[in-house]
Amino acid sequence: MIPSDFIDELLSKVDIVDIIDEQVPLKKGGANYMACCPFHKEKTPSFSVSPTKQFYHCFSCGAHGSAIGFVMEHQGLSFPEAVQFLADRVGMTVPKVRGQKDNPEIRAERKKKQQTLEETTAAAADFYAQQLKFNPAAKAYLDKRGLSAEVIAHYGLGYAPDGWQPLAQVFQPYPNTALVDTGMVIDNEGKHYDRFRHRIMFPIRNPRGQVIGFGGRVLDDSKPKYLNSPDTPLFDKGKNLYGLYEGRAAVKEAGRILVVEGYMDVVA
Repeated sequence: MIPSDFIDELLSKVDIVDIIDEQVPLKKGGANYMACCPFHKEKTPSFSVSPTKQFYHCFSCGAHGSAIGFVMEHQGLSFPEAVQFLADRVGMTVPKVRGQKDNPEIRAERKKKQQTLEETTAAAADFYAQQLKFNPAAKAYLDKRGLSAEVIAHYGLGYAPDGWQPLAQVFQPYPNTALVDTGMVIDNEGKHYDRFRHRIMFPIRNPRGQVIGFGGRVLDDSKPKYLNSPDTPLFDKGKNLYGLYEGRAAVKEAGRILVVEGYMDVVA
């Protein structure tokens, strides 16, 4: 039996759009992607793939499911085989646990906590992106580095204001458990303050496009030059590559990946 928490982690690391697009060419249609359904014959596309919900649904025949379900149906694999196929893609080892029964309540609570953490990092990223327009020094720094408005928007770059608790402007109560668990706020013997202050912010996304952490760069020669999110339930430094999500279309077109050292190197 494959533990449910492993399944949840696996689905958080694969992107259903990439999985399906390799087998069924997708076209952007609003917030989702569309194609003719691979499970029945049709001339008008009614097969929809949601990158935010990580779910596919055919409005004609009713076929629906996650990335695991698609691999099972499209390739004729069993559930364990489909899980192994996807795990191999993202470098995960499938655990085998005998005799354990899944606890729906525990799994639901785990998913709820995961969603809360993801909503927290997403809200922080939006806040930093909005703050960029209000800080001339941060805008001037990015201009000096030759970054266009399109590039800044594509990577979601932002600015963490100077001060001890800027995030209190958007998070109430401040602090809260999610802010601490995501590493956005530091708990120093009961005193709480933002980890990132007066820095250019680089959101780090997982393969699904969800913000899971940040890198922050100073605007001058202060040390440390870069400050990163710590390892958290969302973010594992050793298993995530900055810019991979934003560059996936270019990677697919070029057929190669160029790996560089820093956040600014990737953006440049």
